[in-house]
Amino acid sequence: MSDTVIRDPARGARHAAHHPLHSSGLPGWFQQIFPLITIGVLVAGGIFVGYSILNDLANAPPTATLVYLLLAFALLIALGFEFVNGFHDTANAVATVIYTHSLPANFAVIWSGCFNFLGVLTSSGAVAFGIISLLPVELILQVGSSAGFAMVFALLIAAIIWNVGTWWFGIPNSSSHALVGSIIGVGLMNQLMAPAGSGTSGVDWAQATNIGKSLLFSPLAGFFAAAALLLVCKALIRVPALYKAPVGNKAPPWYIRGLLILTCTGVSFAHGSNDGQKGMGLIMLILIGTIPTTYALNKALPDNEVAVFVKASSAASAAIESKAAGYNVLGNPRPAVTAYVSQHKINEGTYPSLAVLVTEISKQAQQYGSLAKIPSDVVGNTRNDMYLTSEAVRFLMKDKEAELSAAEVKALNDYKAELDKATKFIPTWVKVAVAIALGLGTMIGWKRIVVTVDEKIGKEHLTYAQGASAEIVAFGLIQAADGYGLPVSTTHVLSSGVAGTMAANKSGLQLSTVRNLALAWITTLPAAILLSGSLFYLFSHLF
Repeated sequence: MSDTVIRDPARGARHAAHHPLHSSGLPGWFQQIFPLITIGVLVAGGIFVGYSILNDLANAPPTATLVYLLLAFALLIALGFEFVNGFHDTANAVATVIYTHSLPANFAVIWSGCFNFLGVLTSSGAVAFGIISLLPVELILQVGSSAGFAMVFALLIAAIIWNVGTWWFGIPNSSSHALVGSIIGVGLMNQLMAPAGSGTSGVDWAQATNIGKSLLFSPLAGFFAAAALLLVCKALIRVPALYKAPVGNKAPPWYIRGLLILTCTGVSFAHGSNDGQKGMGLIMLILIGTIPTTYALNKALPDNEVAVFVKASSAASAAIESKAAGYNVLGNPRPAVTAYVSQHKINEGTYPSLAVLVTEISKQAQQYGSLAKIPSDVVGNTRNDMYLTSEAVRFLMKDKEAELSAAEVKALNDYKAELDKATKFIPTWVKVAVAIALGLGTMIGWKRIVVTVDEKIGKEHLTYAQGASAEIVAFGLIQAADGYGLPVSTTHVLSSGVAGTMAANKSGLQLSTVRNLALAWITTLPAAILLSGSLFYLFSHLF
């Protein structure tokens, strides 16, 4: 006769109530009103985004309906990437406060979303355009062409496919890895598809190396730094409660709770300011490709910027002409400059062509007196000239063959900064739209990744000190990367930080989860490269 197992529903309910994913700890009235406030903020943000788009379109010249449909579809995919990004990266920020009972799960997710929003709004855009610079320059200059849209659709859809797949299995994958891999895949396929000897550019491997180092070493830094911080805390801060796991549904002491909420807030803000940028640059490419008259140049710059720009142009032109060695340019200077950006090889036409292009752009700015007054039929070409010149100057300053003096480097740096003000900008409504997409993604898909981070990395429950150490290190690393305009993965930095604290605490690691994390870390780049390259090849023949 077999044993009969009698299940106690009340006991199961009590256990569920104690589980951090189901516990509340907030007054009933607050639980009812806070979601309504959140919905109101999201609706207000959506209205602002819609109004801003309609206002921009109203000021643009009449465009074919197909262009608007293409714009809507491309924006939907780009925001879809940020939505899926919320599944992974933002969910990591709330994992520790949920599992230490510092904040109820639903409140923590919304709290994190608010500070992600602030992080996105205050972001500089350096990370966004740093990633964009990986793309082949000819595709960026022709982003409104069929090849340009094939590029945008291929890399976004590839990143979304990989992110959704890893999320489904609860693996904390890096959205940064997926996007960078997708961009590299497009660049490689673009070069493979080009006719032999065409000079078509592929991937900017120097920039890719910098980004690769950031993505590769930041998890290792997170592991060892979080482990070291925990050990230092144990040696210096003798508060036994800090190194204990939560008991039942009891919240930690107020000072520990405050520390954990502060670190969660910091990671959420840092994530928004870094990770939230990754889709912004692509959205700007979409806007420039479909409605260049409105989004190609930053028309919000004041008129007095023209005088500053002309002065910087004069100094840059003089520095470049001093290297021309008597060569002159006959005809269009753009092919020689484009060849230098694509191949990174200086020849006799590089310096004189670049000097002529700098002078032409300066004359246009003087002629119209303001970026807002440049005619709609030439604004796209002006933007391309500015972007091409900015990229050429960027490579020139890093080219040892150029042998630039300190004064010449300063002149070129000042000039590039002025060019970037005009071409590398992000409207407020784009930031709001990205923040909403990130927040919604977190609210809908956070649970799978949170469970992995807090229940499946270590063999023991996360302690307060472990959670705080992992998040403090994650915040510091993300902010440092943001300052250098480099992307890092919140997922990998925080997950590796948790693993580091488990190792330092001798709590033990669940090797199956660590193996899955490492496998995702290793396979994301090649998988995304293969996916996006294949999709780019397919879309290039369809569009």
